[in-house]
Amino acid sequence: MPPADPAPSSTPLTLHLVRHGRTVYNSEGRLQGWCDSPLTEEGLRGVRVTAEHLSGTSFAAAYASPSGRTVATARELLRHHPGTGLTTLDGLREFSFGDYEATLEVELWARIDPHEMFTGVLMGTFEGLPGGESSPTYLARVEAAFEQIVAAHRDDEHVLVVGHGVTLMAYLVMVHGAAVSPLANASISTVEIHADGGRRVVLAGLDPAAQGLPQPPVPAGPE
Repeated sequence: MPPADPAPSSTPLTLHLVRHGRTVYNSEGRLQGWCDSPLTEEGLRGVRVTAEHLSGTSFAAAYASPSGRTVATARELLRHHPGTGLTTLDGLREFSFGDYEATLEVELWARIDPHEMFTGVLMGTFEGLPGGESSPTYLARVEAAFEQIVAAHRDDEHVLVVGHGVTLMAYLVMVHGAAVSPLANASISTVEIHADGGRRVVLAGLDPAAQGLPQPPVPAGPE
């Protein structure tokens, strides 16, 4: 977790970012961007632990990527918040691995260094994989999705955002200015947005379910 930035005095809008639960492809070590696979039993258990951890937070709204694994995670989290609606946003989708979707990670890592690739994705310098999207295109849609969420809510509200490992990391980098530790499945990160436009990462990668490190690996920091 990064050091907390100085806290402004106003009451902020608080975004609670949760990575989806562990999936079949996560367990098999397969690349999973725009393709999808269901939560495993272990993954579901982890999400339920996270749901219990967040049960005392009153959410004004909830958002998720339209991928099945994020929607399933969000619905499980919202069992404790029956009055909170769920909105899906295409901009929250994971980075697209193009022609490598659903293939074993080791097949891609044999061709490109993962640290180099993900650093390029987070910094906006990676040109993309065959059939996939470039990092500037990816980061622009992620930023637009979060701007849409922030614009829809007022100070002092709490909002749930369920997304993907790289996508949530990308937003944390936008806010914090540097990458944080890899985000485990079902982990929680918290961002405060203030009326004056200030924003800060309060919490990054809290892992109440002890789900471990994500797949694929995300660099510990941009270089």
